[in-house]
Amino acid sequence: MPEPARWDVWVVPFPFTDRLAEKRRPALVISADELFRDHGLVWMAMITSTSINRWTSDIEVKDLSAAGLMIPCRIRIAKIAAVEPARLIARRGGLSVRDVKSVLSGLSRYLPTS
Repeated sequence: MPEPARWDVWVVPFPFTDRLAEKRRPALVISADELFRDHGLVWMAMITSTSINRWTSDIEVKDLSAAGLMIPCRIRIAKIAAVEPARLIARRGGLSVRDVKSVLSGLSRYLPTS
């Protein structure tokens, strides 16, 4: 299995925030590769296809093919989980440069560098 890299889309059992359960879904690796090398973890943002209950911080995936997604999806950058790589099920694809720029812009709202 390949090592997870920043901006990869993987299928993973993603934890719910409101109960002790998880759902198998695509998620985006948002952490730098150093987190994996130093601590054996990846930070992942949830990807959802639901069209109800949109969040203002959701980022639409424009290049679905590059990301390995079959239907319209949004990256829910407000929902992040630390995941051990052994829990990653399958790599689906990776974000396009355009989608990476959108995610970085969205993340900067909640993770400012200054």
